[in-house]
Amino acid sequence: MKRIASVLATATALTFVSIAPASAWGVEGHGIVGDVAAARLSPTASAEVAKLLQGEPNPTLAGVASWADEYRSTPDGAATAPWHFVNIAENDCVYAPEINGSGGANVIETIRNQSAILADKAKPADQRRDALKFLVHFVGDIEQPMHTGYAKDRGGNSVKLTYNGRSTNLHAVWDSGLLDGSSAARVAALPAPQPGSTDPAQWAQESCRIAVGAYPSSSVIGADYTAKYRPVAEAQLRLAGERLGRLLTDTLG
Repeated sequence: MKRIASVLATATALTFVSIAPASAWGVEGHGIVGDVAAARLSPTASAEVAKLLQGEPNPTLAGVASWADEYRSTPDGAATAPWHFVNIAENDCVYAPEINGSGGANVIETIRNQSAILADKAKPADQRRDALKFLVHFVGDIEQPMHTGYAKDRGGNSVKLTYNGRSTNLHAVWDSGLLDGSSAARVAALPAPQPGSTDPAQWAQESCRIAVGAYPSSSVIGADYTAKYRPVAEAQLRLAGERLGRLLTDTLG
């Protein structure tokens, strides 16, 4: 882990103007992504995942899905904050590394970099394990639209709202406000989507297009907003799980 921290010192210099929000989807949403992905793994990939996660307190994809948020809260992991998001809305939802940062300092480049580490069986097992845990989380993050939104409002964090009678912000609404206790069952029941492109830049651009249309006209929202966007959020979770499952199968066999 110290090796990761030393690399991050350089990556931090490429951080965007804004600082990332707390956690896309929350523990529940990230766990849903992990469960969907686990059901999509090939037998070979499933066995490799089990091997890599040996010794984890909860050695499943869902069980490690929020580890990246926990790690970010530690001294060694603080510099990973930029890995959780990419602000591309100001650029018409088009990813431009020269604008949005490269070298691993955004969620797109992080998915690419960690995929390469996971695929390299010459790497130490602990590095590959951490790469797996990062990927489980960041494929979920990139499908949370506010993690691909505007730098000017910190991915919706600065958009203050009253949602169902409670003071909050737009990012928090998308993190967990739109989900409820039945979301996992509804996501599992959704038809499996076509995962489409394998390029995380394309995933971010698709997610960003949702973000730019999700700004409410009023600062007081509730049932109408939920009715419109809960199905969108749950579809994004399902898509994230499908894409993660394919990524891990392609990477691990």
